[in-house]
Amino acid sequence: MADARTGSRKGWLNALGLHRSELRAWAMYDWAVSSMQTVITTAVFPIYFIQVAGADRTPEAATQSLGYANTVAAIVIALLAPILGAVADFKAAKKRFLFAFMLIGVVATAGMFFIDRGELLFASAMFVLSIAGATGSMTFYEALLPHIATEEEIDRVSTAAYAIGYIGGGLLLAINLAWISNPALLGLPTGDGVTPDQATLPARLAFVSVGVWWLLFSIPLFRTVPEPPRSVESDEGSTANPFAVAFSRLGETLREMRLYKQAFLAMLAFTIYNDGIQTIVKMATAFGAEIGIERPALIKAILLVQFVGIPFAFAFGTLAGKLGAKLSILFGLVVYTGICIYAYGIHTEREFYILAVLVGLVQGGTQALSRSLFASMVPKHKSGEFFGFYSVFEKFGGILGPLVFAIAIGQTGSSRGAILWVIAFFVIGGAILATVNVKEGERAARDADANLRGV
Repeated sequence: MADARTGSRKGWLNALGLHRSELRAWAMYDWAVSSMQTVITTAVFPIYFIQVAGADRTPEAATQSLGYANTVAAIVIALLAPILGAVADFKAAKKRFLFAFMLIGVVATAGMFFIDRGELLFASAMFVLSIAGATGSMTFYEALLPHIATEEEIDRVSTAAYAIGYIGGGLLLAINLAWISNPALLGLPTGDGVTPDQATLPARLAFVSVGVWWLLFSIPLFRTVPEPPRSVESDEGSTANPFAVAFSRLGETLREMRLYKQAFLAMLAFTIYNDGIQTIVKMATAFGAEIGIERPALIKAILLVQFVGIPFAFAFGTLAGKLGAKLSILFGLVVYTGICIYAYGIHTEREFYILAVLVGLVQGGTQALSRSLFASMVPKHKSGEFFGFYSVFEKFGGILGPLVFAIAIGQTGSSRGAILWVIAFFVIGGAILATVNVKEGERAARDADANLRGV
């Protein structure tokens, strides 16, 4: 009986892509860092930033400051990620860089507890550091994926991690919202007589909880996932300056990109269609508010996306096993196109919830398979460097969409017309992705690794 139960458990874990301890430990980092993405980036901190830190400014000015902070964080990572990725490859230091960025993010997030009314500059600094910490750590986290998963496992492992991230981020967000809406749950002061500090205490404790959650659930990765071996090209000595090597490698990779044409096309396609995805993520609450959806319903919709995304992220891993990652992503982009068309005509809270469900169906799976598809076509000995570039493309892919959306609002007079413009990102990105020859890309990556080993 015990053997049967063990076999059943192993079969279940294998189906999910979590059948080895290092795969489960790696996926737990998605659980850890997603708390920051849901509570800080999406739901709680933006409201706190505008209403408390930006209390001395107009809401429009405070929102603009939040946008500038997002931009600064994106630029910092865009400049650092490729260089540090190359250094991490050369020095076998992916986990050390991951830990350093994680620690920066944890300290900054917990430091948000001390943001007081009108402290917009301090709040902006903490936000920039938290975003840079999360994004920078994800660069090295994702670079570990091709080292721990085989070609047959990589899609399932990536989608499983996204699903686990949905669970972790959604769970902590739900807990935080429970005590923010009812401070008495934690024995905190409530009612008309509370001081300003007491009134903001539930939200500030939520920021601390994110830092603790992020740090605690990162431990399995650092304890269990092995550091990939140091990679040294034939003309590099072990005592070479790592930053000199990094710049040399970056130049070499840019020159050799033609050898990894399929990986580059996949990265370019992702940059474009992810711009559409990020536009929907960033503008959804503003769109909902514009059509008259109340704030409680908007927050519920965010939670709905998180929890609907859990089973469907796993489902995309299964779908990729049958259709392949590329076709599964293209299916997701077709659904996103339908989402934009549906959003154009919605008016009620119920319809907004349906929209949230539709987004939850494809958001995690599409992004997870994009990660694993790219990972399958890059040489392992340059995974940190390539994911550094991937991070840069991803960040620039989050700039154009909101800009186009804003321009479209000016042209059409509302978000309804603007939402249809987002379809262009899915069509153009999907068209480029359709040209990617995955087998050729995987073969180029294998050949590069084999040549390094002298096989």
